[in-house]
Amino acid sequence: FNGQHIVSLTANIHGLALGDAAPLLRKALAAAGAPPRGVVVRMRGEIPPLEETLSGLRIGLALAVLVIFLLLTANFQSMRLALAIVLTIPAVLCGVVLMLLATGTTLNIQSFMGAIMAMGIAVANSILLVTFAERARHDGLSLLDATREGASSRLRAILMTASAMICGMAPMAIGWGESGAQSAPLARAVIGGLAVSTFATLTILPSIYAILQRRGLATSASLNPMDPESRYHDAT
Repeated sequence: FNGQHIVSLTANIHGLALGDAAPLLRKALAAAGAPPRGVVVRMRGEIPPLEETLSGLRIGLALAVLVIFLLLTANFQSMRLALAIVLTIPAVLCGVVLMLLATGTTLNIQSFMGAIMAMGIAVANSILLVTFAERARHDGLSLLDATREGASSRLRAILMTASAMICGMAPMAIGWGESGAQSAPLARAVIGGLAVSTFATLTILPSIYAILQRRGLATSASLNPMDPESRYHDAT
């Protein structure tokens, strides 16, 4: 191969996920000891592409969280509000992990995609709650009253969104039909992430919002002179 003499050892796996087989192979190679001088041992086949894909998904997930935080900071003109919304993402990841453990599903490409989908929906629900709470606070309500107003007014919308997504993913999560098991991890990750994040959005996020905004100004923090809510608004 490329002018080098090679000895190929090829094998299939049975009853074991590819991601679980890779560390076992590395452990076996380490137990065999260091190779002789001039000999190089390399893994080929499906394992390197799988690891590269999972690595890219991890980086993509981290970049998605960073981009969401920056966009929310620019939208709300407040890092505290952006932080309050982003703090719902750990609830999504906890729900995904719990669902995968409960169903015996591995962390694979499909479940990663499901986690990203659940994260997007959870962030959208959190944005709705915080936006309505901020609107009520700017209208003159106290911080606690504005928090209650934001949570109660968005309760039905958040529950409808999460319930529709969970019910729609339930048949896929069961894995009926041919090749149903291939797409089941995606649906299970979405269901687990949304179930926990919806509970956190309606119960924990209002408390986080109230704590972070207890010293926040009731007026808009925008520096845009064209914004009517900005203190720098130029009516002329």
